[in-house]
Amino acid sequence: MSRKGFFTDSTVCIGCKACEVACKQWNQLPDDGFHFTGMSYDQTGDLGCSTWRHVAFVERPVPMPGHSTGVGDFSWLMVSDVCKHCQRAGCLEACPTGAIIRTEFDTVYVQPDVCNGCGYCVVACPFGVIDRRPDDGRAWKCTLCYDRIGEGMTPACAKACPTESIVYGDLEVLHERADHRLRELHSQGIISAYLYGKDATNQPGTGGLNAFFLLVDRPEVYNLPPDPVVPTMKAGQAWGAVAVGALGMAAMAVGAVLLGRRGDS
Repeated sequence: MSRKGFFTDSTVCIGCKACEVACKQWNQLPDDGFHFTGMSYDQTGDLGCSTWRHVAFVERPVPMPGHSTGVGDFSWLMVSDVCKHCQRAGCLEACPTGAIIRTEFDTVYVQPDVCNGCGYCVVACPFGVIDRRPDDGRAWKCTLCYDRIGEGMTPACAKACPTESIVYGDLEVLHERADHRLRELHSQGIISAYLYGKDATNQPGTGGLNAFFLLVDRPEVYNLPPDPVVPTMKAGQAWGAVAVGALGMAAMAVGAVLLGRRGDS
């Protein structure tokens, strides 16, 4: 099986939220409580156990490079966020029960009948994607429509996207499409455009993302981490610090004993 994923081009997202609706409908996800956030047109807030697609609305007091509008120094940034299906998935590496697996499509999938609700995956995700439901404690996130792609169908979100901001397919093809789009935008004067998480070179902390993005501002503006790192990649540093701390405590203990002996003499 070829590696599958998403390429999300934020420059053609119109914020229609068709992806959010399609995701909820197909996966039969519960509502989010219908809370009014007051955050522009974003009432979803962020990704969670019952929100596997989230369209972010970012209002900036600066114009889009190369664009001229009648609203002056102002521009919208919109992007549909989703689980990244990392090449090095922190949630998968932290799962103690084997509930989280990598599928034949190279996507990351949570088996709800195996999950015991320990929550280790929640803290291990550098993107804050995976979440536990309050009623049963189990972890949930985007499956990349594993049931659909197994039948040769397009994931619900990409199928519903009217502008092809969300594109599904083979990762190699998506990479070529993304590179072509990036060159196109640069030629139009939008030199701030770049690819986020395309591969291990682009994002070494995760080994690259199977769901990567084209952005035109810093990752933090889109509520994305600038340098995400899977916790296990820092395990060596952590154990090194423990070793140094242990040696320091041992040295202090030996020093205290020696000083004590001198005092007695």
